[in-house]
Amino acid sequence: MFETIKNAFRNKDIRKKLLLTFLLLFVFRLGCYIPVPGLVRSSFENAITGPNGNQFLALMSGITGGALANGTLFALGIGPYINASIIVQLLTVGIPALERWSKQGEEGTKKITNLTRIITIVLAVVQSIGIIVLFGSSNSVQSTVEGAQGAINTNLFFGHLWLAGIFMTVVYTAGACLVMWLGERITDLGVGNGISLIIFIGILSTAGIAIVEKFKVVFGIAVDVSGNPVSQDVGQLWNIALFIVLTVVIFFAVTFVDLAERKVPINYAKQVRGNRMMAAQSSSIPMKITGGGVMPLIFSFAIISFPSMIMSLVPAWSDELAWWSANFSSGTVWYILVLAVLIFAFAFFYAQIQFNPEDVARNIQQNGGFIQGIRPGKPTAQYLNKINKRITLFGAIFLTLMAFIPSIAFAWAGQDLVNVFSTTGILIVVEVALEFDKQLQSQIMMKNYKGFLK
Repeated sequence: MFETIKNAFRNKDIRKKLLLTFLLLFVFRLGCYIPVPGLVRSSFENAITGPNGNQFLALMSGITGGALANGTLFALGIGPYINASIIVQLLTVGIPALERWSKQGEEGTKKITNLTRIITIVLAVVQSIGIIVLFGSSNSVQSTVEGAQGAINTNLFFGHLWLAGIFMTVVYTAGACLVMWLGERITDLGVGNGISLIIFIGILSTAGIAIVEKFKVVFGIAVDVSGNPVSQDVGQLWNIALFIVLTVVIFFAVTFVDLAERKVPINYAKQVRGNRMMAAQSSSIPMKITGGGVMPLIFSFAIISFPSMIMSLVPAWSDELAWWSANFSSGTVWYILVLAVLIFAFAFFYAQIQFNPEDVARNIQQNGGFIQGIRPGKPTAQYLNKINKRITLFGAIFLTLMAFIPSIAFAWAGQDLVNVFSTTGILIVVEVALEFDKQLQSQIMMKNYKGFLK
């Protein structure tokens, strides 16, 4: 990959695209440090990433590079846009009008993009209101500022929580729209998928900040939450070294599985087209083990965290929330079982959406192709469906193991390094890095072909 980047910088046009991409990503990181007036940062951060914090919100904070936990301008990050894209993608399967749009080429793509933007704004408003209601409650969040309600400092808004809510909803929604705009500009003018790169940078930034904090402890320049200096601990170097080794091993294993695929050979018979005789050809259909990517994990973590979020909004459900936290908190038997079942269910569900055996078999038959030993049409669809289910089973097992292995492995390097790289974060980093490398290689190859033709 480093060789690809070096070759890309040698080309003037690609170099401009790369520099523009880095500039827009820098603007995104800059927005992650712009504070929003009216938010008690310490209370807000402790309610998300503290010992009793919400795991799903902690996961989202990791994707935003810590912006959500810090309550900054880009606190919502790219989350509303991702959720809107998923919703539109799922609706496209069930709503005929959206399905027609998806088949109308560029014009249909514009319509779907505009619909995604509208849903993004709606979701950003809903999530902003949810943040105000959840963290503005003194029952769920203990404030460190006198006169504040929960994590909301209403002193700046004449003591009215609703006024603070309106202001912060507008600010957070505008921040989410700005992040969406940055992602689209990277996709149009830069290199790679802008949305994926923003998530990629957010995850790496979270890990980088954690490592820097560890080095501060090593050199004796770290401070605690109260501002008191932390004693120097040179022994933390061993924890950092062990963390780096474990990270390399886990990333290697994830990359190995992510690149693994089952290739189904397809043969094409001789064809006569006009006055030309087309020779027999052969190709293959690549079927990835993790066809659904990280979506099964994101859906599973969201669903298992959703009940606790709802119960924390209702003070009368404090007993139910305590029962849920005792039985379904991270590490409990029921949490592990339910999470494993959800991952398996969503892995198969998303695999069916991503790969349709009937459509693939129909396309193969229409182009005069066939699978050796399998009759065209329905038998081919059944054969592909059988292979898809087997591959998805192994992919689901892999995702289930990946949901628990990183936290267990990183715990050996220290409890403060357990959440540096989440399972979802590791999978996203690997997939985005591989996709970015492929796009760079394709652009370099395209430029070389143009030079050859000239």
